[in-house]
Amino acid sequence: MRLVTFAQGKTVSIGVLDGKNDRVIDLVRAAGVTPDMTAFVALGKKGLALARAALRKAPKKAVVPLRKAPLLAPFPSPRRNILCVGKNYHDHVQELNRSGFDGAAKPSIPEFPIVFTKATTSVIGPGATIPAHLDPTASVDYEGELTVVVGPGGRNISKANAFKHVYGYTIINDVTSRTQQQRYGQWFLGKSLDGFCPMGPWLVTADEVGDVTEIGLETRVNGELRQKAKVSDLIFDIPTLIEAISLGRTLEPGDLIATGTPSGVGLGFKPPKFLKKGDKVSIAFDRVGTLENKVG
Repeated sequence: MRLVTFAQGKTVSIGVLDGKNDRVIDLVRAAGVTPDMTAFVALGKKGLALARAALRKAPKKAVVPLRKAPLLAPFPSPRRNILCVGKNYHDHVQELNRSGFDGAAKPSIPEFPIVFTKATTSVIGPGATIPAHLDPTASVDYEGELTVVVGPGGRNISKANAFKHVYGYTIINDVTSRTQQQRYGQWFLGKSLDGFCPMGPWLVTADEVGDVTEIGLETRVNGELRQKAKVSDLIFDIPTLIEAISLGRTLEPGDLIATGTPSGVGLGFKPPKFLKKGDKVSIAFDRVGTLENKVG
């Protein structure tokens, strides 16, 4: 299923997408749930059963034509910072080395996952404008990333049990001010400017995606293909990431883990191809969807 957060006038609701009929079933009206995706994810199997029932037979008051349901980020205001993984594709590590960004003499493949966070205030939805003007260094870059949505929470989750804790997937553009990322010697500030985390267009449940290692990514800027990779190319796969992040730390329902980006970012070109006003970024993942945003 594809679960969405959408605007209804001045209010926000959550629903399930009926793509065949170009409509959204409002789960607040159909099932009486709270209009908050994190709370819905926490319902687990009970919530999914409610969504399936609403999709099969929804009251007329709960049916909203898709054209009248502007989509927001699935989690417009996540309860916790978005967890992100750096240097998680071999080709991206080599790309960073060639650019001189890391100042290393040779590519340094991480021995363990590199994890940082993006602020909740950086989240914007599909179709929203990336406010590149907020970066005075004019070094705004894109990073297409598959993002795991945690379902059942837990601590000390083993790799063998990791997928039992995956509720589904969405897409994040880990927009970055490269100069600020390098200037401050850590990644939080350069990646947490307001509006620097486009997310969406929806949350796809894990059962619909199936074997996530089979799916591929394509990122385009103004129609030009910039990034192309498979999830199977990750240095640290999803079970490894979940095991590492949950080691002594509790993951909660609705937590988001952006799994890293492949080569093809703007920094990797000579000269760099940073985003500028009027650009359009499109990130597509098989079986998940396409996230598109313009740059302002």
